[in-house]
Amino acid sequence: MDYFLAIDIGASSGRHMLGHLEDGKLVVEEIHRFPNGMIEIGGRLCWDHDALYREILTGMKKCAAIGKIPVSVGIDTWGVDFVLLDEHMRMIDDAVAYRDSRTDGMFEEVAKCISDKELYARVGLQKMSFNTIYQLMAIKTNLDEPQTHKLLFIPDYFHYLLSGVYKTEYTIASTSGLINAERRDWDDEIIKACGFPRHIFGEIVPPGTVLGDLHQGVQDYVGYNCKVVTPASHDTQSAVMSVPADSDQPLFISSGTWSIMGVERPAPDCSEASRLGDFTNEGGYGGTYCYMRNIMGLWMIQCIKTELGDEYSFAQLCDMAQKSSIASIVNVNEARFMAPDSMIGALQIACDESGQAVPVTPGELAAVVYNSLAMYYRDTARELEALTGTVYDTIYIVGGGSNAAYLNNLTARYTGKTIHAGPGEATAIGNIAAQMIALGAFVDLAEARTCIRHSI
Repeated sequence: MDYFLAIDIGASSGRHMLGHLEDGKLVVEEIHRFPNGMIEIGGRLCWDHDALYREILTGMKKCAAIGKIPVSVGIDTWGVDFVLLDEHMRMIDDAVAYRDSRTDGMFEEVAKCISDKELYARVGLQKMSFNTIYQLMAIKTNLDEPQTHKLLFIPDYFHYLLSGVYKTEYTIASTSGLINAERRDWDDEIIKACGFPRHIFGEIVPPGTVLGDLHQGVQDYVGYNCKVVTPASHDTQSAVMSVPADSDQPLFISSGTWSIMGVERPAPDCSEASRLGDFTNEGGYGGTYCYMRNIMGLWMIQCIKTELGDEYSFAQLCDMAQKSSIASIVNVNEARFMAPDSMIGALQIACDESGQAVPVTPGELAAVVYNSLAMYYRDTARELEALTGTVYDTIYIVGGGSNAAYLNNLTARYTGKTIHAGPGEATAIGNIAAQMIALGAFVDLAEARTCIRHSI
């Protein structure tokens, strides 16, 4: 029996999921789960890349311990973040996280090199402060240092550590603001205009690329060899692969730390109307584009849960929210909610400033977030329909947030659309699907989705 190992690392946790076919259905089991989060190093918010790599190897080793050795492994993570490497492929700085404040003021600096309008017309990416282009502008002087040899996005770096092969997977690169949407490759004119050294940007490969075997040191440690396959390395695109729709262009929400709402399309929309609507075109699997909007998502609930001392589970917060009568609504995509010192305080100030009831209890705080998210989903759906000229009667909600029944019900009520929820482990399942297609277990994505729809 062939097993395929997806290592799905999100902003708050990571997991190793093994998938295999059994009686024509996809069976997925969790092998290892571990925490993740930003840490402060030298006054900057960073990722603990060494700890993450240790967890990657630990989970891989567990596969051998239970006698389920995968034929392949692939890693997906959040987008935009990267590491810089010297000529010996050693990191030369910490893996700074996208919520760090180093990009403050970088909108203006990039605009001196290329206007917002022209940038969007070339890359079609929603203007957000953490896009790689703004992160690079913040450290532009470091890029010119002689030791700066290569830039790898986080999953590309881990794939390199496993295989010894360094390539840049297309879907993760498409989150950067440096990929030409039409050509699906680095936009040399933008790179030149911004003054970034071209040599640090490596070869782009599509999702489903077989990089090779585990290098010998990893084989010795985990106790086996397998292929390293690039899935759709941006977790959103892996999640979209698992949407169990039977239509060509389903309306979806990938619900997790971020809520990503959009549709799959055969071509990008880099129009001025799209730019003004804050929609983004990210590269998808098999030559598709995900036309979508990044929405703050369950990050807000995660922060509230932490501030309350983890006294309540997510299910309890949902239940208390459902019993609350507070009607206050906030704009979840306001910058104040990106990385506040206190999410509770940010919510309360936003409600007070707009003359609405200020949430105090845990239930009220959660209710404001959930209702605000559902309201934002409604508005986004309407704008998507206007821009695409298509009316969607169904929303497919995938990812961890699909388990939040209260939010799903609110979304149905606000949007007036049918809601299909699940799979919860959408990203890992999409990751597995890409590996299975690459190694011949599925013919194509359509066959994989049919299997997912009948299995889960």
